[in-house]
Amino acid sequence: MMAPGRVAWLALAALAGTACAPAARPAPPPVPAPATTFSPAAPEAPTVLRLERPVVPVTAAEVAQEAGAVFGAAPESGRDAATPAEGDGPSWDLDVASFAEHARVSRYVEQFSGSARTRIGARLSRGTRYEGMIREKLRAGGLPEDLYYLALVESGFDPDAYSRAAAVGMWQFMTTTAKGLGLRVDRWVDERRDPVRATDAAVRFLNGLNGQFGSLYLAAAAYNGGPGRVSRGLRKFDEELAGISGDSLFFALADQDYLRAETKNYVPQIIAAALIGKEPGRYGVAVDTQPPFAYDTLRVEALTPLAAVAQAAGVEPDVVGRLNPHVLRGVTPPGAAMVVRVPVGTSEGAAARLAALDSADRAAFRRVRTRKGETAKTFAARVGVPVGALAWFGPAPARASKVRLVAGQEIRVPTSAVLTLARDVPDPSIERYGTSSRRGRVHVVRRGESLSAIARRYGTTTARLMRLNGLRKAVVYAGQSLVVRGAPAASRSKVARAKGAATSAKRTPPGARRSRGASPKSSPPNVARRQSTTPRPR
Repeated sequence: MMAPGRVAWLALAALAGTACAPAARPAPPPVPAPATTFSPAAPEAPTVLRLERPVVPVTAAEVAQEAGAVFGAAPESGRDAATPAEGDGPSWDLDVASFAEHARVSRYVEQFSGSARTRIGARLSRGTRYEGMIREKLRAGGLPEDLYYLALVESGFDPDAYSRAAAVGMWQFMTTTAKGLGLRVDRWVDERRDPVRATDAAVRFLNGLNGQFGSLYLAAAAYNGGPGRVSRGLRKFDEELAGISGDSLFFALADQDYLRAETKNYVPQIIAAALIGKEPGRYGVAVDTQPPFAYDTLRVEALTPLAAVAQAAGVEPDVVGRLNPHVLRGVTPPGAAMVVRVPVGTSEGAAARLAALDSADRAAFRRVRTRKGETAKTFAARVGVPVGALAWFGPAPARASKVRLVAGQEIRVPTSAVLTLARDVPDPSIERYGTSSRRGRVHVVRRGESLSAIARRYGTTTARLMRLNGLRKAVVYAGQSLVVRGAPAASRSKVARAKGAATSAKRTPPGARRSRGASPKSSPPNVARRQSTTPRPR
């Protein structure tokens, strides 16, 4: 906060348009100053205008900002003081300038423009394909467009990125978080790999985090390290962080020995990426602009091979495959029609051409029965499909080469057209991210759920959940991970009833008539010791 005397002096200087420094002590040339948020202050008595201290150089932006704070005048052209004038250099809608000289930021700027220059250049080049789409969605969602650089740090704008923790896609969602945000994740379709749908989910997720923490940089830290950890950190170091607000709060929290190193460095990397991304030439980074991610759409029936769609659109199969990276198996999923993407200008008449294709070109599978004495290896050799690929499309024979198959078993065998674009990626529906030793320790919020409903489900109170998760408001959002204690209330009641029935059965004298539901068969002795496995969220 600037001293009140200097505030009034700046404000009067802005109105009068004259310098207030004495002639004997001319002010040195202005130097750039970090963006600062000022709160309005009432002008004091005229005596504060006596310049008894050395004059501190200020920028024109500071003068305009202070004039607005004191006299209600709007800054010139409605421009924020942290935003350079046109022609002065790049501008950001994140507060990059205030932290550009921070030690962690400087270290990553040096690294990104030094040893990692080639890698950063490749990532920025890949990002040009999606930049327009991402910025448009961020803007429509009410978020700063320069959060675009968060995806650079997460994945390098790679829709197929796959982390050691099984986070997937450009925005690196784990299965539970993705489903909580409304994305489809199964063996057929993984929308975490869809640049468009995943960006929509990321905007919703970041909006929820920003609303919770009131700071974009704290929101980014929570995106990386989890909102629970950030909330608990703010609560734990409440006294140390007193008087600090806004984005500075992230850096103050990062100075405490609490956040993981990855999370401490996450925001500095985003800022460094934004600095270089706006002026790559200044840092010696080469960026090659790629064609934008543009497409037309076509609605097709279930189990339609993407190769057949490409044939109807008059393009090579891999062109359609690159536009639909979320379609995992080279064929649209069973059950319902689906919208697929085709190159711009190819959708007109494509539906009619697709319907006119030979039935063999539109077929996704053929069903083959196993023979007596066949093993998985010999069956796969007979049908000309790798053993592992058979499991992508449904029930498949055991992979052990010496295990004989049941004669007459019907196996769904994909056609060569389907295998052309089928992707050898893990089945998201069976991915595991570790288990919890405590029943129901983490709950991922689904769309439409409220904190009170979650509290009832786990037999606790809203206030307790808020304390456990460091929430200041009783507001939750889809995809958020909440720490809870104990099993869901419904599960506990079932266990209690089973235990009660077992106890009753033990106490019933031999030959006596047991009450309904008291049979030991309905209450196995290990029911109370079963442990659930909860996927660990990001």
